[in-house]
Amino acid sequence: MANLLLRTVTKLVKRLVISHHKRSGVVLFSDTTLRDGEQMPGATLEPDEKLRIALALEEAGVHSLDAGFPASSEADVAAIQQMVGVVRKPVLTALCRTLDSDIDAADRALEGQPKHKRGASLFCGTSPLHREHKLGKTKTEILGIIEKSVGYAASKFEIVSFACEDASRTERDYLCECYKTAIAAGATTIGFPDTVGILTPEKSRDFMKVLKDGVPNLDRALLAVHFHNDLGLAVANTLACIAEGANVVQCTVDGIGERAGNASLEEVVMALTLHADQYGRKHNIDTTKLAPLCELVAELTGIAMNPMKPIAGRNVWATEAGIHQDGLLKNPDTYLPYRPDQVGGPAVHLVLGRHSGRRAVAHRLRELGLEPDDARVSRVLERIKELPKGAVLDDARLSEWARS
Repeated sequence: MANLLLRTVTKLVKRLVISHHKRSGVVLFSDTTLRDGEQMPGATLEPDEKLRIALALEEAGVHSLDAGFPASSEADVAAIQQMVGVVRKPVLTALCRTLDSDIDAADRALEGQPKHKRGASLFCGTSPLHREHKLGKTKTEILGIIEKSVGYAASKFEIVSFACEDASRTERDYLCECYKTAIAAGATTIGFPDTVGILTPEKSRDFMKVLKDGVPNLDRALLAVHFHNDLGLAVANTLACIAEGANVVQCTVDGIGERAGNASLEEVVMALTLHADQYGRKHNIDTTKLAPLCELVAELTGIAMNPMKPIAGRNVWATEAGIHQDGLLKNPDTYLPYRPDQVGGPAVHLVLGRHSGRRAVAHRLRELGLEPDDARVSRVLERIKELPKGAVLDDARLSEWARS
């Protein structure tokens, strides 16, 4: 009798928490840098490196961390165990196939983490391609697997997420049936992954409408989305789903991940921040942590950022164009969508080169303690424009020209 009462109370509490999250309208960020991001070739992380990133993500304000895939390697188990009891605020989740052994491995890896801060994240292929060529299962068999495995996970975890792998290529009616089954079996979150990154924002939003209309028990689970970037649309697709009411967005720092990567956490955050009037959704991410977080992930994974990477690429805060330099010196907002300090970035850097103008040269000479009179500025600017391609222009050379 006591056990039945406890289960009833636990179920009621979970429903109240889910209902609260849905009513609040806050977008919850679930970071998968440590698992999906690490699957990028060459991005292998050691357990202590994962812990450093996890702590930085905690400080930034993510809601949950996809901490690893315990059944895949002992290194993943070791990394997760290092986070247990140390990473306290986010929910730590472990990836599982629809296998009891995977769920048991996740349970062991997360042992010691408070019940409300640990979860299992299950996935199963549901598209015709996955059913026929990868799993060799019928639709009915897949539904049975989902019911059994989610139910088993729910017996060990209060937080259970289920995702239909290759959801974007799964028949819509069947997709809804899979999610309905997962929620009935105990899933507290259902995930919609665009596994091969083929969707557009319009089609992504349509899928959200399909799920809201076709999964009658969706009020009992959070709706999460997970987009890959094969068409360069992962962030746009994520934002489209947020506009349609998605509760959780799964992203990676720097957008790293399989093939062309995942939706970039920092880009989604800043889009929501700058366009709060459009989306009407709040988030709990500290934007001043974004640029340092991007740099940390690039450093530890060894995956260099594109210089033009939004938010943290080195060119974001640098310009050589004379017109832009002039405007930035007069008022930084003339050529910036937001100030560097809003994302924890460096000060704007005016690069002197062939496209620079007099004002930027004068500004740099003044920083070097040299009086920028007209003759001196003209002389230095002429020398700069004569530099051959690839030549280095450092402060020593600049001072030499100014004094000659």
